[in-house]
Amino acid sequence: MSVENVTKYLAIGITILSVILLGYYFFVAKKSNGKVLKNNKVFAVIVPLFLVLLSVANIAVNSFSNVISLYLSSGPSDTEALELAQKASKDLVSKIQGEGTVLLENKNNSLPLAKGTKINVFGIGSVATTYGGSGSGASDESNNITIYQGLEEAGFELNPDLVSFYESNKPKKDEQNNFNLTGGDYNIHELSSVTREMMDSALDYSDTAIVVYSRNGGEGGDLPMDMAEFQNGDEGKSYLELQDIELNLLEKVKLAGFKNVIVLINSSNAMELGFLNDEEVTAALWIGGPGSTGNRAIGQILNGTINPSGRLADTYAYDLSTAPAYYNAGDFAYLNGKHELGPKTDYFKFLNYSEGIYVGYRFYETRFVDNETGEIDEEKYKDFVQYPFGYGLSYTTFEQSIENSEVKDGKVNVKVKVKNTGDVAGKEVVQVYYTAPYYEGGIEKSHVVLGNFGKTSLLEPGKEETVEISFNVDDMASYDYMDTKSYVLEKGQYEIKLMNNAHDVIDAFIYDQAETVVFNEEPRSGDEIVATNQFDDARGDINFVSRSDWEGTLPRERTNHRDASEEQLDIFTNPDIEAKDEGDDIVFADHGLTVEDLIGKDYNDPIWDQLLEQLSIEDMVKLIGYGGFATQGIDSIKLPATVNSDGPAGINNILTGVSGIQFTSGVVIASTWNQQLAQEIGTTMSDEAKAIGTVGLYAPGNNIHRTPFSGRNFEYYSEDPVLTGKISAATVKAAKDNGVFMYIKHFALNDQETNRLGVAVWTNEQAIRELYLKAFELPVKEGESTGIMSSYNRIGTRWTGGDDRLLNTILRDEWGFKGTVITDYNNRWFMDPTQAILNGGDLMLTPVGKEPTAATKTIEGRQALRKASKNIIYTVVNSAAVENYDKSFPMWLSLWIGANAIFLVLIALWIKAKDKKAK
Repeated sequence: MSVENVTKYLAIGITILSVILLGYYFFVAKKSNGKVLKNNKVFAVIVPLFLVLLSVANIAVNSFSNVISLYLSSGPSDTEALELAQKASKDLVSKIQGEGTVLLENKNNSLPLAKGTKINVFGIGSVATTYGGSGSGASDESNNITIYQGLEEAGFELNPDLVSFYESNKPKKDEQNNFNLTGGDYNIHELSSVTREMMDSALDYSDTAIVVYSRNGGEGGDLPMDMAEFQNGDEGKSYLELQDIELNLLEKVKLAGFKNVIVLINSSNAMELGFLNDEEVTAALWIGGPGSTGNRAIGQILNGTINPSGRLADTYAYDLSTAPAYYNAGDFAYLNGKHELGPKTDYFKFLNYSEGIYVGYRFYETRFVDNETGEIDEEKYKDFVQYPFGYGLSYTTFEQSIENSEVKDGKVNVKVKVKNTGDVAGKEVVQVYYTAPYYEGGIEKSHVVLGNFGKTSLLEPGKEETVEISFNVDDMASYDYMDTKSYVLEKGQYEIKLMNNAHDVIDAFIYDQAETVVFNEEPRSGDEIVATNQFDDARGDINFVSRSDWEGTLPRERTNHRDASEEQLDIFTNPDIEAKDEGDDIVFADHGLTVEDLIGKDYNDPIWDQLLEQLSIEDMVKLIGYGGFATQGIDSIKLPATVNSDGPAGINNILTGVSGIQFTSGVVIASTWNQQLAQEIGTTMSDEAKAIGTVGLYAPGNNIHRTPFSGRNFEYYSEDPVLTGKISAATVKAAKDNGVFMYIKHFALNDQETNRLGVAVWTNEQAIRELYLKAFELPVKEGESTGIMSSYNRIGTRWTGGDDRLLNTILRDEWGFKGTVITDYNNRWFMDPTQAILNGGDLMLTPVGKEPTAATKTIEGRQALRKASKNIIYTVVNSAAVENYDKSFPMWLSLWIGANAIFLVLIALWIKAKDKKAK
């Protein structure tokens, strides 16, 4: 019997026994003509009060039995395995940082430094380091390797006076709370009290200075575009620019005359870094969020033990406002959409993705291309872009060339020879892009698009390696949402380019597509059905950016608040969730099956129908409605309950307080450009999860860096969906093969935190499919994912967690997804559980329950209950959970039953004693 049923019957039993004891109590009182009550006033009050409270307590325990079980399941299931797994995680985090750190500048080969070098470390970021971010993607940071520790372990000596100075001025811990859901701490804690005397003393200590600049972000808020209201912030500057107090520190360091000035950029969000062009800044490393042990690798990079091989996962522009998405990121309200939101009044909100496909490098690499000649205005480009997508330096030099290329059987195959032509061992990233033919006024196309990528092993000087890169020809098709309403591979010449980054070409060849192929009758390879328009109503009335008319379509100012139509407001407040009461109803029967009989069975095997016929309505309602950090067990089919946890940067169960080893931020992982390393992440993180007793993770985060200002960019990989999708696919597949399912989140277009709760996102289907869905498509198809987390936002007027187009037509029918779609944390009025399961959702992320009771009243609703139950069970069955099925009661429940029995016996004996005394 399940815990919930035990507590339910216990509550009923205790209530009945309490009523009986109250009857006995009043019988004794009446028999003594009230003497018992008059002579024992404490007794008179306590007995009935205690019995009532005991009944209420049992009812409450029944209501929150899932939460209690989850909260008390916080201990590791295998201590020895956990120790081994966490050691492996720590080692891997350092390895990720070693390959994900990007060498931005290295003027005159000032790095690496000699071991034993004395270093002056400046900047409050040296002690207030951002290891990741806050919210569900946070983790326990108490035992992380600090920047100081990483440098000292690498053999460097640190100026003790500066260490003491910054340690004594370290911001208070409550200013860096990693478990809040309200964004980050955007105050600038830099110190103005660094004096000339301190600089002179530091120069006497050493001629090498490191300056650390940190930025943070978190769930629930985006990074400020104007810092006027924040400590040490400057009006007119964004959080992603250095404020005057920070620039002053750098100026002091430069004026002091240090030979080596090295800047560490401790930020997962792309910043404006024009100050690094200064000749006095001799070197710069982008380190992102280094997690638990990443700072160890930073020290090893600085001393040359590790040769940095990271490449940027985002474009770094001199001015972030030059991106078209900048003007449509933030807070935009429907002024006539006032409604009650809990205790306060709020407005329905919207976002216009008017930039269409031109996000990140897709904009910057296209903006200055002549549409007729294909030539790039390099001078204008360099005024805008400081570091291109995919950029990164090394301590050595490499030579890349296309050794062989062919287009065969629908595949583009490229063999790239990579030779280390320098003096230091290192790894090199191989990036293959394509340029599709563009016809002015036709389908929008980025000048370059990443096709696929690889990375060499560690190459010694003079050694070479061949890296094979491939992708489908129809991956180069563009989505035509206007005319054919399908994917189109237009005729013409496709340039397949081997590139150093999204801008600099190394080698190329031409693939000639003789005829235009429209995928409106036959699907693309990898699709199960033809992809056609699903989101026409989400286009709104936007004037989208077009490369055929940059000047006429690029936004120049921020969008204004506006009114919604009456139709839109009606759908916002009254979504159509009515289920039909017609067709064949579900059947119930006992076939004697358990979930063990389904292990390894295909999703469409008829035996599934037999198992599902054994589930009662109550079984299904509870299974679907209580999915917060867990999935429920069903005793009748021996379905084990499971514990699920956040998150993208390591295990972080906010409910139980269990935290695992903190991994680097997702951007650092993407910056490794290493799919094999991503597999190691999936295996290692899942080992740790299983040792803790978790088989489901709310990770990875696959939303796109639409702008650098999103508070959760640290959780997400990149501005590019292919880099995002390939890295996450490798991680998800490895975790699944190791028995742990991952819910890839947040599906989809949840690309900012401001107004995320129900914001209406308006855009075109080309952008939806080529950017925002592509990032999820790859891990579904290549990673064989069995878990997806929907998002809070709406696409157009429809909440994603109850959108049939998104969750059924595209996810399941087109891509072939088989598994569970869970909501984001389900405590909002618009997240209706019946709407969810009628439209492809399965599981409600709430530990206190949000049951789809309305679905039980119609045939279509009951069919949806059964389908959702199947999807949940399928995910659990194809995990390590079934191996660990335990039907015994949890210890807390046995203790609770015993405590109830003792209390009732004591009260009964007390009443009896008073009765005897009265006689």
